[in-house]
Amino acid sequence: MSSLHSLPTLLAVTLMFAGCGNSNGQMHPGTSDPTKSTAQSDHNGNPYYSTTATEKLDVPQAEWKKILPEDLYHVAFEKGTERPFTGKFEKDPRTGTYRCAVCGNALFDAHTKFESGTGLPSYYQPLPNSLQDQMDLGHGMARTEVICKRCGAHLGHVFEDGPEPTGLRFCINAVSLDHSPGK
Repeated sequence: MSSLHSLPTLLAVTLMFAGCGNSNGQMHPGTSDPTKSTAQSDHNGNPYYSTTATEKLDVPQAEWKKILPEDLYHVAFEKGTERPFTGKFEKDPRTGTYRCAVCGNALFDAHTKFESGTGLPSYYQPLPNSLQDQMDLGHGMARTEVICKRCGAHLGHVFEDGPEPTGLRFCINAVSLDHSPGK
């Protein structure tokens, strides 16, 4: 009986150290500093980035690979995961909107952000029509992957252990996000 009570504790500790991702906690080769993303708000070379456009993008993977920073491409299109507790938005208290770092699509209102203890930005509710989900059976687990509805970039996963009012935890890689200040 006591082993049943320790199972939730074991799961919580595992999530805390592993974050929400599917990697071994290592950055993609070539990313020397895990605390700095080369994707931070520099979209000059990305003609598809827009904070106002909403049309669905159909960009070949080879094109994304040419125009995106290596760390962002790895997470967004190779389904990588950044190391927990290293992302640029891990303890970000700002108001505003969190956007897809690949295409600029608005994803989350900052008011839905909460501290989950996983080391990755977590939100309990996305903005309407911003995400789509699909089953992820990789790494011996069944999870629900969330991707940007506009460009198809992998953002993270959603779990059913979040706070009210939704009970959901959208666990998102910080490298996949940009921030627009609130009004």
